[in-house]
Amino acid sequence: MFYYAFYKSPIGKLTLISTETALTELRLANNNAPLALGEDVPLYKPDLPILAQCHAWLDAYFSGKKPDISNLSLSPKGSDFQRKVWLLLTEIPYGETVSYKDMAQKIAPLVGKAKMSAQAVGGAVGKNPIALIIPCHRVIGQNGKLVGYGGGLDVKQMLLALEQKNK
Repeated sequence: MFYYAFYKSPIGKLTLISTETALTELRLANNNAPLALGEDVPLYKPDLPILAQCHAWLDAYFSGKKPDISNLSLSPKGSDFQRKVWLLLTEIPYGETVSYKDMAQKIAPLVGKAKMSAQAVGGAVGKNPIALIIPCHRVIGQNGKLVGYGGGLDVKQMLLALEQKNK
């Protein structure tokens, strides 16, 4: 069974989707996908403990604090490679950025390869189902340019500016 709640944020209404015990998805405001997850239609349950914890985490984040994601139970669905990339994303410090190329260099040995393309990493980053909490917005182009964010580059810029301000 899946559950959901909404969160009103400075970047728009976010949708949180979870199991009884773990967050599985955080949808940004521009994601208009139907809530049905296969055969399951999530139930609206904003007082579910995991969803309440995510609300508290988001409150702290948007108020300029640096909440620790290790306090949240996260269960993003994806391939083994995607999950390894997402785990690396959680290691990018608050207020800092890394390039897709840097991410590729870090992930290559973890998957038993000598090299990895930045495009492969970009594909995995782009499939991150728990945007914001798993900080895919902290990955930028090699030249420092803001590229590729499902919430829009204006939202990515806003999130990075918030973190820089409160670094």
